[in-house]
Amino acid sequence: MMDSVDILFSVFLGIGLAAAVGFRVFLPLLVLSLAGYFDYIPLNENWMWAGSLTAVITLSVATLVEIFGYYIPWVDNVLDTIAVPLAAVAGTAVMMATVSDLSPLVTWSLAIIAGGGTAAAIKGNTSAIRLTSSATTGGLANPVVATAETGTSVLMSLVSIILAPLAFMLVLFIFYLMYKFYKKLRKKNTPRV
Repeated sequence: MMDSVDILFSVFLGIGLAAAVGFRVFLPLLVLSLAGYFDYIPLNENWMWAGSLTAVITLSVATLVEIFGYYIPWVDNVLDTIAVPLAAVAGTAVMMATVSDLSPLVTWSLAIIAGGGTAAAIKGNTSAIRLTSSATTGGLANPVVATAETGTSVLMSLVSIILAPLAFMLVLFIFYLMYKFYKKLRKKNTPRV
């Protein structure tokens, strides 16, 4: 039976990985799979398969395909269209994989709201950034955006695995930046009387 500190750390881990999923869908799943494979973190008993060698290999291939796909002009925008709902599912999955010893109602609620919601919110914003980049630069700046997203996903994934509370604080900071951006955008688009 996990104590409350372990449960809190597992929630922070899940939220941090879900945020990373918002930047790249498969990369955080690969990091989670590797951490489970090397017994660095415990996986929920229903998600032990994620720590198998088969899962590591499959997620490695999927991660490479996803990362390189974002460097192909216009394919990146197609990937974003697919990735928004996929990110919500993957965010839910990473939360389910990391949280255990809670009632199924609490686990699923956390997974859907905190995991899936975090991943979908971030993915929606990164998709909007890529679409804006495509429209304003003809896609020339998209490799820079892709590199930044991949780097952020790597950073968030590793910080989540190594120091989950810090990852949670980074997620709060990301949401704060999103809030400030939209507040500034709304102010800019408000007609002056």
